[in-house]
Amino acid sequence: MEPVSTYTTTRRVEFSDTDLAGIVHFSKFNLYMESVEHEFLRHIGTSVVTEYNGDRIGWPRMSASCKFKAPAFFQDELTIALRVKRKGNKSLTYAHTITRDNTLIAEGEIGVACVVCNPGEEMRAIPIPPEIGERIREASEGP
Repeated sequence: MEPVSTYTTTRRVEFSDTDLAGIVHFSKFNLYMESVEHEFLRHIGTSVVTEYNGDRIGWPRMSASCKFKAPAFFQDELTIALRVKRKGNKSLTYAHTITRDNTLIAEGEIGVACVVCNPGEEMRAIPIPPEIGERIREASEGP
């Protein structure tokens, strides 16, 4: 795993992502931000749902925000970037930017908690497992 400081991916705007005005529907930006989070977690060797010490752990959202800056259109190629803005004991805050070429389309943040989410049990926040926390730290430091 190479340090990235900012993890990026690209995505082509699908017709189903657009609204009647022909621009990306606002709700899709949250999906774009979530998809880059999933890719980032796979990049560091884990997943949005994984096993740890016999428990299933996941990363539910505690908060999400997105600011629209410019329209994106069907077939645009967007770059979605993720940066770990804050790593707490039991939570992460991701900062995102969505761009087309050099144009800022949207920016946002997602706050997630590390939780045990075993079937039939109440979810409970836990400290980020040390191995995962170290991978996040290493990937976030960048070159």
